[in-house]
Amino acid sequence: MSSLMLAIAAFTVLAMLAAALIATFSKSLSASILAAGLVSLLASVLFLVLAAPDVAMTEAAIGSGLTTFLFFFVLARVRGGDND
Repeated sequence: MSSLMLAIAAFTVLAMLAAALIATFSKSLSASILAAGLVSLLASVLFLVLAAPDVAMTEAAIGSGLTTFLFFFVLARVRGGDND
């Protein structure tokens, strides 16, 4: 692994840790959901750097996109108070 790839991986891991701390300690649920989605998106970048593009695409689609959408959908349903 070249030094540039190692630097990108290290920066991505540090950004993931920062986003995970924001997701954990944020007072706002929306900010926590966005930070959790960012952790997943950065994980997909890390998978891409580690030469696993299929895992990166899956993580970006499912972990970052679908899960974040699902969390916001459920949050809107809970706050709306709809009784179906």
